[in-house]
Amino acid sequence: MKATVNPVDQHVVTLNIEVPATEVDKAVKQAVKRIANQVNIPGFRKGHAPRRIIEMNFGKEAVLEEAFEILANQNYTAALRENDIVPVSDPEIERVQFEEGKDLVFKATLTKRPEVTLGDYKGLEAEKQDATVSDEQVEEQLNGIREQQAKMVVAEEDATLQKDDFAVIDFAGTVDGKAFDGGEGKSYPLQIGSGNFIPGFEDQLIGAKAGDDVTVKVTFPEDYFVAELAGKEAEFATHVHDIKRKELPELNDEFAKEASSYETIEELKADLRKKLEEEASHRAIDNYNGELIQTAVKNATVEIPEVMVDDRVEQMVQELAMNMEGRGLKLDDYLKFSNKTIEDLKVEYKDSAAENVRADLVLDAIAQAEGLEVTPDDMNREIFVMAQNFGADPKEVWDIIAKEGRVSMLASSVARKKAARFIIDNAKGAEEAK
Repeated sequence: MKATVNPVDQHVVTLNIEVPATEVDKAVKQAVKRIANQVNIPGFRKGHAPRRIIEMNFGKEAVLEEAFEILANQNYTAALRENDIVPVSDPEIERVQFEEGKDLVFKATLTKRPEVTLGDYKGLEAEKQDATVSDEQVEEQLNGIREQQAKMVVAEEDATLQKDDFAVIDFAGTVDGKAFDGGEGKSYPLQIGSGNFIPGFEDQLIGAKAGDDVTVKVTFPEDYFVAELAGKEAEFATHVHDIKRKELPELNDEFAKEASSYETIEELKADLRKKLEEEASHRAIDNYNGELIQTAVKNATVEIPEVMVDDRVEQMVQELAMNMEGRGLKLDDYLKFSNKTIEDLKVEYKDSAAENVRADLVLDAIAQAEGLEVTPDDMNREIFVMAQNFGADPKEVWDIIAKEGRVSMLASSVARKKAARFIIDNAKGAEEAK
């Protein structure tokens, strides 16, 4: 096999591949054998039908097509390896010459993985965030628990609706004097100021008392998810049944016993502070590590082929669809509710997809430059972590990855993680921190 590389542009190359006639003849025989093994022909044992019988039943072209597929796959892969090319797109194959008894000549045009010129990725610096927790943050957490323990009570007689009150209402909406689907509700608990209803609706209930009837006039937003109502003026005949308000418990030892496993309010506060400090510490470490990696990525130079960004966008869309399916939702319903098309979603994802591809390429290059190898132990640890996250057996996770042919993808992911760790471990002050 002889292969020459002809650049088409910065990222695209054409491989001109020539295969000797002797290899062509071997591939034809192999093709006949392969077809014979796949079909049942009366009068012949499976795999033993001669070529003339195969051609009588399936045609000569079928044999040649099978032979070309064998030759193209083998020699394309060999040409990539020989010229140290990593493809990031499927090749476009053009046959130049293919006949029995003659050399095979074909072209494969593909987008190749771009070269990365690394900048500084050792001795980097990043700002270390303060992980101190204030008394105000602890009080905020405590008040959050207090809100959860609050009881709803009917407001005193003659009370008027105010922001944050709950109005128990009946409502019936009309547009141009006609009722519409979804415009009616009975004994609905609406928190004033929550923004759950159309803009302006809740504000017009402020000042009303229990037993009052209020005519609420609003205009549906232009981007309202029900197209028939978008931009339309509407009236809602609204009756206020009750006004309810939250009754917050006192912050004392009794509250601590009711809301937690602690005996005193001081013990509860101490636990909240400890958890907040742990979260703040983890967040500070993650931000510090992330800034170091981002700096290493920014310091590198690489031109990313558009096909790599498009592929990553498609992957992100598929991941969103899978996540939604896991919650019993459909992507189409999400797009309809968000008033978006699939193309809108892809445009939104494009910048972050490009950043992700760039980061992967740079981390791959660092792993190669530093000779960071992925060992079986590395793979086993990654599988174990994945299994824990999914609540599955590690062997089952490995079997799925192997079955789907994603072992090399997993190894690449592990290599990038090792490269990221290398950046962090070689940052300024890393030894002192250890």
